[in-house]
Amino acid sequence: MANIEELKQYKNIHMIGIGGISMSGIAEILKFWGFHVTGSDTSSSEVTEKLMNTGIPVTIGHNLEDVAKADVVVYSAAVRKDDIELTKAHELNIPTIERGTFLGKITKAFRNTICVSGTHGKTTTTSMVSVCFLEAMKDPSIQVGAFLKPLDGNYRVGNSEYFIIEACEYVESYLKLFPKTEIILNIDNDHLDYFGSIENIVRSFSKYVTLIPDDGLLVVNWDDIYCRTVAKNTKAKTVTFGIENETANFLARNITFDKNGFPTFDVYYNNTFYKTIRLSVPGKHNVLNALSCIAVCHEYGIEKEDIKNALAKYTGAHRRFEYIGSFNKGVSVYDDYGHHPTEINATSKALMQKEYRKSWVVFQPHTYSRTKNLLDDFAKALLDFDHIIVTDIYAAREDNTYNISSMDLVKKIESYGKKAIYIPDFDEIIKYLKERTIEGDIVLTLGAGTVTNIGPKLVDIN
Repeated sequence: MANIEELKQYKNIHMIGIGGISMSGIAEILKFWGFHVTGSDTSSSEVTEKLMNTGIPVTIGHNLEDVAKADVVVYSAAVRKDDIELTKAHELNIPTIERGTFLGKITKAFRNTICVSGTHGKTTTTSMVSVCFLEAMKDPSIQVGAFLKPLDGNYRVGNSEYFIIEACEYVESYLKLFPKTEIILNIDNDHLDYFGSIENIVRSFSKYVTLIPDDGLLVVNWDDIYCRTVAKNTKAKTVTFGIENETANFLARNITFDKNGFPTFDVYYNNTFYKTIRLSVPGKHNVLNALSCIAVCHEYGIEKEDIKNALAKYTGAHRRFEYIGSFNKGVSVYDDYGHHPTEINATSKALMQKEYRKSWVVFQPHTYSRTKNLLDDFAKALLDFDHIIVTDIYAAREDNTYNISSMDLVKKIESYGKKAIYIPDFDEIIKYLKERTIEGDIVLTLGAGTVTNIGPKLVDIN
């Protein structure tokens, strides 16, 4: 059971930006522990509705009265420094704590916090570890960055010492956590608007690894050169996994794919056959994710059969190559959160393992800085799709000071001899696809922004 003594100084907790995926999970955990939680957000959503249904008051807009009654105000990184509620808290001398720091306090309450980090695959791997711990009746607390069917949400409050969470490297919020175990899936050149270079990212992960206590555990991707570099920075037990690097502790061999692109593979542990595993999510990248999960579960004493059963049952997290439905008598629609070239490559390879006639991708670039910094990589990553549609860049937290547009991406793709088309209007995209796709085709909406809204509309107006 979690030791929440340090948190008990805060009876009333107000959360600004409570509709965020991590903030909402924290809010529900706090409510379960008996704290009085209120919150605000700029817009209503499924998440804010769910919070209100569980008895957490949420104001759309601002609520200075709730701020005034709070013992502490927790705010997400997206909240501006001149936010009205934040300013009010400062005026009233009410402590304010950024989400990452507050999540760190929660991880400190558990004896066994398992942090899943890496540039790609965090949500899927956190979900895989979670379902294995649930299968083994370990009763974990969980916080994951997407809706997960077995949880009917993005969090779970258990009654054990285990807390399984995603640990995000953006603005180095993962350095505020108290891990007993770390999984590092990969280290890639993302969030360059913050880090500036891959060298700085590697330095940051090196600091992150030093957070593990000497009696803790590091599970790390031995195929990744940067992961091998940062692994030197801990005295904790290190367990490695991989597909290419034969010196890894956990290896996948004899990988095959069925018509859905779902892999089956033999796991070897220290060169001895361990178990044959079948996944119900597509792609070779998910073999690596599963290996990291198997390594952690093995170290935590979870039975092989429980691992096998849990991974076979796991059908994916929300927006991770998620099947949405079909239209035009047999055109399948999928949706994926991928918004970095490496993720797009992994998704396109996973799609190519499936049986289909032609592939149609609708890609929404995410943030101007990422599009500018990785323009050439994005263009190359999209070349494997048969038909490419690009929408406007989703700004997220940024203003366009980068002199970049979606047309720059279209031109870059065309410079590689592949046709691409720019369509900014979602209704136009839906019309375009309905007029051109035929039975056996696959449509994939791709990106971390509003592009996810296209799939359900395509399917609904059948």
